Amino acid sequence: MFERFTQAARAVVKGAVEHAERDGTKTVTKEHLLLALLDRQDTRAAAALRTLCPPDRRPSLTAALAAARRRAGLSRADTQALADLGIDVGAIVDRVEEAHGAGALAGDRKDPGWWSGRQTFSREAKTVLEKSLRVALARKDREIGDEHILLALTMTGGVVAEALADHGVTYTAVDTLVTGPKAQVIPGG
Repeated sequence: MFERFTQAARAVVKGAVEHAERDGTKTVTKEHLLLALLDRQDTRAAAALRTLCPPDRRPSLTAALAAARRRAGLSRADTQALADLGIDVGAIVDRVEEAHGAGALAGDRKDPGWWSGRQTFSREAKTVLEKSLRVALARKDREIGDEHILLALTMTGGVVAEALADHGVTYTAVDTLVTGPKAQVIPGG
């Protein structure tokens, strides 16, 4: 599948690995894919993100991702469903962090005792990459670009899609922006 990725899409995958390394995690997640997309410039996905979620709104987007990571990746819908059952996720997070330190529920950390040092992709991140292929095929595109990765992120559900939607980045909005003529493709994208 990776042979069909454009240079821009490959850069997103590589950037996601770099974000995971900086985070000290052994697993590349959907969040890392989004963060790598946010780093891109001069590509179709970068242009769509710049239009839908301008740079001045990006701190709010990354804060929403950090808040979800702090509560172990639970979406607001998950948190509300648990609250309806009488479970206060915020109180649980506070107690766990009190006992085990800030960010204790934020994800896996490096375990140098058994890990080889190579990043792996979470099941959800692999699903995004697979869906990017399906999106490209459905659009009759010959290659998988970073815009296909962004479109796949908007349709996979969960915290990343929720945070994107809260900031106006939906499948329909992105699709509208990237559907234009191929002449709008920015060189290097």
